[in-house]
Amino acid sequence: MKIEEFQFCPKCGAGLNQGASLGTGADPGAVSALTCGNCGATFHSSDFTEGAFAAPAAAARGSRNPLALVVVAVVAAAMLYFGVHMSRRDATTAGIMKSNPAPDFTLESLDGKNLRLSDLRGKAVLLNFWATWCGPCKIETPWLVELQNQYGAQGLQVVGIAMDDSGKDDIAKFAKDMGVNYPVLLGKEAVGDAYGGVPALPESFFIGRDGKIVDKIIGLKGKGEIEDSIKKALDTQVTTATLTPPVMLRAQK
Repeated sequence: MKIEEFQFCPKCGAGLNQGASLGTGADPGAVSALTCGNCGATFHSSDFTEGAFAAPAAAARGSRNPLALVVVAVVAAAMLYFGVHMSRRDATTAGIMKSNPAPDFTLESLDGKNLRLSDLRGKAVLLNFWATWCGPCKIETPWLVELQNQYGAQGLQVVGIAMDDSGKDDIAKFAKDMGVNYPVLLGKEAVGDAYGGVPALPESFFIGRDGKIVDKIIGLKGKGEIEDSIKKALDTQVTTATLTPPVMLRAQK
């Protein structure tokens, strides 16, 4: 067997594909000895037999393969988890898209009163998920204040849902500093889940007078885009059936 054919050092088991190199003599066609570039050991042609070389090579391969398998398994598991998670979230979000009834809920407001979404039936509702730590929310909130002033007489009701762990006092201070003129509710995870998990803040759902979602905006958009969605909600029709809330999903926990 030609010693040039060996890919692993018989002494240290280093593989050529891992950076070890085997030096050769001046005449590559008549190689009688090799030097391992990893451990420096020199071997003669008589040292390179199938039996002598088999153990280090197998050991080297065996020491790498389990680790490689573990890495592959972890990556595959992570991809599977995130794939399933994203597909579930997408399916949930798809279930609350346009023309579907907005999931009902009852939450406590900053003044200690309970507000039930379905009690606002007949109004156009801008349901805004936000948090005190959310930078884009600080930009968007003054726009919502202005839009409430502008369209409130036409039937718009902005409702803010604070989705952070800050205490009521911190949320109330934020709302006061921002001059908020609409109800601010203390959010719960179940409510966020009912609306698709709220993947980013701010996130707004535009609910028509009939209680159905007509549009939604994820993240910070321009004031004009928000206003366009408000107009869509205001343009919906009010009927007797509209004023009688159907049985809806209740996020109480």
